[in-house]
Amino acid sequence: MKIAKEDFVFNISLTVLNDLGRTLYRNFITIIGEVISNSWDADASNVWIYIDGDNIIVKDDGEGMDADDFKKKFLTIGYSKRKEGGNLSKKRRPFIGRKGIGKLAVLSCSEKISIVSKTIEMDEYVGGVIDNSELDEAISDAMEPQEFHLENPEASIFSKYAKGHKKGTIIYFENIKEGVRNRLEYIRQQIALYFRFSLLDLNFHIYVNGKEVTLKDLEPLAEKTQFLWIIGNYSDPYIQKYLSNLKETDHFSVDDSNIQGFIASVEKPRDLKIRGSKDVEGEGEKVGIDLFVNGRMRERNILQHISTDRMAESYLYGQVCFNPLDDDKDRFTPSREGIVADDPKYKKFLSQLRKDVVLKIVDVWDKLRTRHRETGDPENPRLTDKERGAVDLYNAIAKKDYTLDKSDSPCKKKVDNWVGELMEEAKFSFPSYAECFVSENLIRKYIQEKKIPLSPDAEKEIKEFQTREKRSKGAGNISIDIRQEEKLSYLSMDGLANLVDKNNQNKEASLSRSAKEYKSFRDALMHTAFLTDGAKQRLTDVYKNIVGRVKELLCNVSQKEPKVLRRKKEQAFKD
Repeated sequence: MKIAKEDFVFNISLTVLNDLGRTLYRNFITIIGEVISNSWDADASNVWIYIDGDNIIVKDDGEGMDADDFKKKFLTIGYSKRKEGGNLSKKRRPFIGRKGIGKLAVLSCSEKISIVSKTIEMDEYVGGVIDNSELDEAISDAMEPQEFHLENPEASIFSKYAKGHKKGTIIYFENIKEGVRNRLEYIRQQIALYFRFSLLDLNFHIYVNGKEVTLKDLEPLAEKTQFLWIIGNYSDPYIQKYLSNLKETDHFSVDDSNIQGFIASVEKPRDLKIRGSKDVEGEGEKVGIDLFVNGRMRERNILQHISTDRMAESYLYGQVCFNPLDDDKDRFTPSREGIVADDPKYKKFLSQLRKDVVLKIVDVWDKLRTRHRETGDPENPRLTDKERGAVDLYNAIAKKDYTLDKSDSPCKKKVDNWVGELMEEAKFSFPSYAECFVSENLIRKYIQEKKIPLSPDAEKEIKEFQTREKRSKGAGNISIDIRQEEKLSYLSMDGLANLVDKNNQNKEASLSRSAKEYKSFRDALMHTAFLTDGAKQRLTDVYKNIVGRVKELLCNVSQKEPKVLRRKKEQAFKD
């Protein structure tokens, strides 16, 4: 391998160079993204990324640069391909680069960066080395740009990567800085998420350590995806190939046909975590709803700008495309990690996306989750607290015990439908049973606290139940105790009510009168029967009376009952 010796200098104030490039790029994937984007703009068919300890090498087979190109296109900060040749490359690709400062990304992530390049006509490479420690010293000394000369690259570090390399550029990042090192799996998944254009263009390939990055790198995410909403006439092989076994799919149309993409929902928020990643707090980065413009990610997780503060947001990811943001006006931030927040076109786009898509999704998400036996949004008012609690309990039981295997059999579909139908009844029956459990046991506590004696009728009822229980246990060959040793547990609402609040001769409202009416409904519920709509309404009204009277009794639980009143009650029980 031969490298020509040339004298290259940066044609810019080194202080400005520092401000523009070396301090702007904090996300390593953004930096890698700039390099890959340059390869795209250079009409490369392949980009190879090699992870070698603390060193990363990026190679492409693009058009490459000769000495003049290296001075003009790489070392001249602010050079823009668009100004020189329009918006398309020779292969008719839309240029991604815009300001000509993206190349400065390479200066921010490692101690030393070596760059070599050649065109198809060249026998040897041209290039240089940027040593960040020397550049720091030059900036500190206020050195003029012409005084800071790039070192000549060492051919030995490129030798194994230059084999068979006919044209293109190779960049060697030496000693990657702390905070940007990431595991291989993380880099692969981030590239797969970041470069939609590369995975949609069959003639552009990215490799990491010899293995091509494909949509298959997103398979773990796809496997955890439950619901999908397609925006506009969007088509994507990720959807077609990897999101084919979803529980629900829907479509949204928006007034602006330029808004395209998809939003999906996963089973658990943790499913959005990118494997191998660590953010500033060490919790790990997550996949979000990203904005793409002309195939390149331009804003990560745009949901943060249009948040509804609803639970569903923590389950969502997706990719929304809006190409009109890439026009004659440059609305991208200098760091290329976002879009200028107050740009009118960007604000209008966000507003429309929120209104036509996001608000609808976070609302319907709760309905879909409960339908498929998952926890929904507790703040969605479509269900009362009692109904939501009942649905969550029912789903927990049904999902664990009554979900058949994943086969797409008629039997599974039929059972799933049955389980879904039962959930509607569970919304009423589960809370009704819970109400019965709470009210009856509170009355038992009240009787124990007040030391109210059992009436002859109560003793008789208890004995009958105990006899029946003994007979049933014998028939079932059961020798263990079933109920805790407490006589009051054998009395239901009507028996308990007669002890504490027996109906009097004046027919005043009392717990015992409500309990008589309550008994038929309670017995039906305890036998897991479905109640009619009329019965449900009547049971609800009766139970309100019971709750009101029980609360009156409990408010006086700490007061000692006079002996005279207690003797009167005991006599009333005997009568």
